[in-house]
Amino acid sequence: MTALPAGPGGRGGRDPLSGKEEGLADPVRFVDQRLGTSSLIKGTLRYVFPDHWSFLLGEIALYSFVILIATGTYLALFFVPSTAETVYHGSYVPLQGLSASDAFVSTLNLSFDVPAGLLIRQTHHWAADLFIAAIVIHMARIFFTGAFRKPRELNYMIGLTLLGLGLLEGFLGYSLPDDLLSGMGLIIAYGVALSVPGVGGQMSTLLWDGRFPGSDNFWPRLFIGHVFIVPAILGVLIAIHLAQIIRQHHADFPGPGRKERNTVGTPLWAGYLLRSLGWFFAVAAVLVLMGGLLQINPIFQWGPYETWRSTNGAQPDWYLGWLIGALRLVPPLEPRFFGHTWIPNPFWGGALFPLVAFGVLYAWPWLEQRFLTKDFRRHDLLDRPRDNPRRTAFGAAFFSWIFLVFFAGSSDRLLVSVGFSYEGQIWFWRFAVWIVPLLIGWFTLRLCRQLRATGQHPWRRWTGSTVRRNEAGGFDTVSVPVGSTAPGTGDGDGEPPTLGTEPGEPSRTPSGGYR
Repeated sequence: MTALPAGPGGRGGRDPLSGKEEGLADPVRFVDQRLGTSSLIKGTLRYVFPDHWSFLLGEIALYSFVILIATGTYLALFFVPSTAETVYHGSYVPLQGLSASDAFVSTLNLSFDVPAGLLIRQTHHWAADLFIAAIVIHMARIFFTGAFRKPRELNYMIGLTLLGLGLLEGFLGYSLPDDLLSGMGLIIAYGVALSVPGVGGQMSTLLWDGRFPGSDNFWPRLFIGHVFIVPAILGVLIAIHLAQIIRQHHADFPGPGRKERNTVGTPLWAGYLLRSLGWFFAVAAVLVLMGGLLQINPIFQWGPYETWRSTNGAQPDWYLGWLIGALRLVPPLEPRFFGHTWIPNPFWGGALFPLVAFGVLYAWPWLEQRFLTKDFRRHDLLDRPRDNPRRTAFGAAFFSWIFLVFFAGSSDRLLVSVGFSYEGQIWFWRFAVWIVPLLIGWFTLRLCRQLRATGQHPWRRWTGSTVRRNEAGGFDTVSVPVGSTAPGTGDGDGEPPTLGTEPGEPSRTPSGGYR
C-alpha cells in the first residue's frame, strides 16, 4: 500500500536527506508551505521607494508615534488617574507636604523618584510635539504637490484625520497631570463644549460627568481615552494609510525615467530598509537628547490646579495655539433672540474656526477637481508648486491665515514686553488676519506664474566658479551664464539614466542593477 505525500511538494514531516524535522531544517519553507507567504514577502521586499527627501517627513511622524507608544507605556505603569486628595512626600523639597490630587502627585513622583521618569516623560512630550509637526509639514507637502489627486483622495483624508486625532491626543495627554496649565486648558475646553448650539450643555455634562471640574469618573475617562482609545484608532488609521500607499504606490516627482505608471527609486531590501532604520534611530536619538537636555512642561513650577486659581501666562502646546488665537480675536458676538443667547461667543473661535479649517481641507480635492482644474484623470506624478499657481496661491493664503491666528495667540506676552498693549494687539490682528493672507495669495499667484513661464530656479542658482586646466598646467576660470545650476546638479547630470518599472517592481538602471 502506497503512502500519500504529507504536504505540498511531496514532503512529509522529516527531510529525507538530513532526517531533521522540516520546520527546523528550513523554517522559511515550513512557513511558506502552510501560509503561502513567499510571493507576498518577495513583493514587499522589492517595493520601490522614491528617493526624494520630502518623503521622509511621513516617516518622522511614524517613528515619533512608535516612540510615543514606547514611552507612554512606561509612563502608564506609574501614573494614577485619580483626583483623590493625597499629600506629597517625594524628593522635590519645595512641594513636600503639599495636598494635591493623585494625578498630580504621581506625575511628580514620575519626574523625581521613578528611575528615568523625567527623561521618559519629557521625551514623550517632545515626541508628541514632533509627531504633530511632522504631520503638518507632510500634509503641506501633499497639498502643494497635488498628491491628494485621484486615486489618493481617501488616503489624503486619512492623513487629515490623523492630524485631527493627534491634536486631540496631545490635548488629552497634557491635561492628565492636573497641574495649573492642565486645568486652564480643560476649563477653556469646557467653555467651548458648552457653547455648541443646542447640544452644548448635554454634551459637556456627558463628557465631564457633571459640571466642571467634573466628577471622580472624569480623570479615568481622560486616561482611557489617551492611552487606549485614541492610540488604537491612530494605529489602525496608520496601518490603513500605509496599506493604501503600498496598494496605489507612491506618487513621485517628474524626472528621468519617471512616468505616470512607474516608480523610480530604491527597493525596500536592502537599500531602503537600512536607510529607514538609520532614520528611525536618528529620530529616536534626537528625541531622547531633547528629553534629557530641554525642559518641557515643568508641572512642579506650575503647581496643582484649583478651581479658584488661574494664570494669565498660561500657554498650551504649540499645536493648540491657533485655537487660543481664534478665541481671543473673535469680537463679542453672541446672537440673542427672545431673551436667550443662541450662540455663545466661544463657539466661533473654539469650534467653528477649526471646523471650517478642516472642512475646507477635507473638501479640497473635489473643490479643485470641480472648479479649478476640471481634471478627473488619475495622477501618479506630482506637481511642482509653480505648476498649479491657483492651488499654490490658495494654499499660501489659507495656511498663512491659520498661521497668523496662531501667532496672535502665542505672541501676546512678547509684544506686551515691548510696549504693545493687549487691546492694540487684538485690534491689529483682527484686521491683519484677513488682509495679509490676501496679499500673500496675490503675490504667490504672480510669482508661480512667472516661474512657470520662465522656468527659473532662483534657489538653485549657483554662485561658485568653474575652473579648467590649461595646456601649461595651470587653471583658467570658465564663465558660467547667470542663473545656471551647479555642474552635476541639473536634470540628472552625472547620474546613469534610469528605466521605469511597473508599480510593485524595483527600478533598474540600463546595466540591470537596482537603484
